[in-house]
Order: sequence, then structure tokens, then C-alpha cells
Amino acid sequence: MRNDEIRKAVRERYAAVVSQGKATDSAAMAGCCSPEQSSGLAASCSPQADAACCSPQNTRSKELGYSDEQLGVIPEGANLGLGCGNPTALTSLTKGETVLDLGAGAGIDCFLAAEAVGETGTVIGVDMTPEMIERARENAAKSGYSNVEFRLGEIENLPLADNSVDAIISNCVINLSPDKKQVFEEAFRTLKPGGRVMVSDIVLLKELFESIMNSVEAYTGCVAGATMKEEYLAAVKSAGFQEVEIVSESPFGIGEQDASLASLNLRAVKPN
Repeated sequence: MRNDEIRKAVRERYAAVVSQGKATDSAAMAGCCSPEQSSGLAASCSPQADAACCSPQNTRSKELGYSDEQLGVIPEGANLGLGCGNPTALTSLTKGETVLDLGAGAGIDCFLAAEAVGETGTVIGVDMTPEMIERARENAAKSGYSNVEFRLGEIENLPLADNSVDAIISNCVINLSPDKKQVFEEAFRTLKPGGRVMVSDIVLLKELFESIMNSVEAYTGCVAGATMKEEYLAAVKSAGFQEVEIVSESPFGIGEQDASLASLNLRAVKPN
């Protein structure tokens, strides 16, 4: 698929998630892997994949590293069950910092970051799906978050100035980009010297079957768009980041391919 076709498919998929979520917020959204499950690409999940695919929404969120306290403070409707980790847990955000969320969705990680940076800090969420931005803004307004804003844009071309944020977070989104190298270059550009990036994402441990790699549903479900782990780390380093560290890694399989993917938490720093 061409890059514009990929973005269109991803945008349509997540617009549909918002529409479903508005109608059934109390029901568990299937999460990042739902298209594969419904199409038979992931007939069963391994125990390692439960957190990335199969669990009910709040249970799944806790498996991904969200505490009961965190889940209790986020606005209703902000947790659509789409992540593969908790990037806000990878570092201690401090009062007054400016935080950027790449692919903010309905805002779950933005609102957690907002609690951490306080009223003197700022959180900016960027997402390319208008329906997600609308939902996130609604969530912010109804819960009175004055230090959070959401901007429509692509993470390959961020609507932010150079050297303008202290920290960047992203949760199971960069794997959806057709140009991951450009995403990390943009992240590097917008970070202040000494700033850090904390990412939860999906990577490949071995090549997937061609039938999966050519599936639009597998792409929009955070599988077919994933790159090999070594290639992913190379993109981070080539953008200029240092102290690149995999904080944790959980392998899981899809369909008949055991341990072919991994959900990882990564941290890196922009040098001074």
C-alpha cells in the first residue's frame, strides 16, 4: 500500500473505534489487536499477548502497567483500550514540564501526564484522526483540564516548534506510521536538549507470513506495520537519540506464529 492509503486506512479504523466507544463506553473495546482477532489472523492469544490483545478493558489496562489510582482519575471515555503499555510509567514527569503525546487518541496518557506536570505544566496531544481529537477535547472539557490541548496532525510532521517540549510519550502508535524514521526525527526536533522520549510499541522479532503482512486489517491492528526490533532501534539512534534503553519486552505470537512480535517499552534521551 502507498503511504496515503495506509494513513487513510488507519484513520478510518480509529474513527470507527471512537464511534463504537461513544455508543458503548461501558463495554470493553477489543484494543489494538481486534481486527486480527475478528478476521482469524490471531485465533488465540498467548499469555504474553493477553495484555496486548485479549483482556477486558480495565483488566487489560492494569496488565499494561496502569494502576487503579491512574484509572480512577482519567475521564470516562478516555480509555479506549488501544495501547500496549503505559509510557507515563517509564519516567517521573515533574511539575511545570511540557509533554507531547504522539497519537494521543482519546487522551488517556495525556490526562495522566497532566496530573504529573500540574497546573504549571502543559500537555499536548497530537492525533491525525479528527474523531479522536473531538473525543479527546470533549474529555478534557468535561473534566476541567486546563493544561491539556489536542492538535490535529500527523506524527511525521508535528505541529510544534523546534526544542519546545521536555518529554515525549507514545503508546502503540509509531508502529502504524509508514515512515518511522521520520517520526523519530520529528520527535528529536521538537524535544529540548536533554529531553527524553518514552515509547510503548509493537515490534517484530521475526518476519510474519505474507498473508498477514499484506492485510490492511493486520496493519491497522498494530501488526503488519511493525518493523524488526533492530530496525526500530536503528531509527531511534539515527535520529540522534542517545541512552536508548529497552526497559521491558514481552514477546507474543499471532495465529500460528509463536513469539513473532514483542510489546516493548523504550526510553531514550536527546543529548544536551
